[in-house]
Amino acid sequence: MRKTTLLAAAATVMLATAASAQQQPAQQQPGQAPAAPAPATPNAQPAVPTIQSVNIVDITELPKDTQTQVNQVIAQRGEAGLQKLRGSIDSTPKVKSALEAKGLTSAQVIAASLDNNGALTLITKKAS
Repeated sequence: MRKTTLLAAAATVMLATAASAQQQPAQQQPGQAPAAPAPATPNAQPAVPTIQSVNIVDITELPKDTQTQVNQVIAQRGEAGLQKLRGSIDSTPKVKSALEAKGLTSAQVIAASLDNNGALTLITKKAS
């Protein structure tokens, strides 16, 4: 059950990341004063939690139905999303060193999930 919840969270984080990456800031016209920041609203998204711990799970350790769900999310995200995820991992020393401690690299990461408590879970797949 925990792993299914983990997968659902992973899918949510990946989709939220993809959606926010697609949002582009409004272009400012030359000579125009910068726009004032929008006031905080009760419906505003909470800040992304800071990474407190890193858990690494191989996809083969997940139940079969969860593996299927992960593979579906990966297929929907596409190669560009996967490369963005791996680039983020490589630029975050704490995450990169956790992978290296397990003898892995970002090239083996296929999905990630960050919960509200700052626990980052990376789902990996060994090269076949």
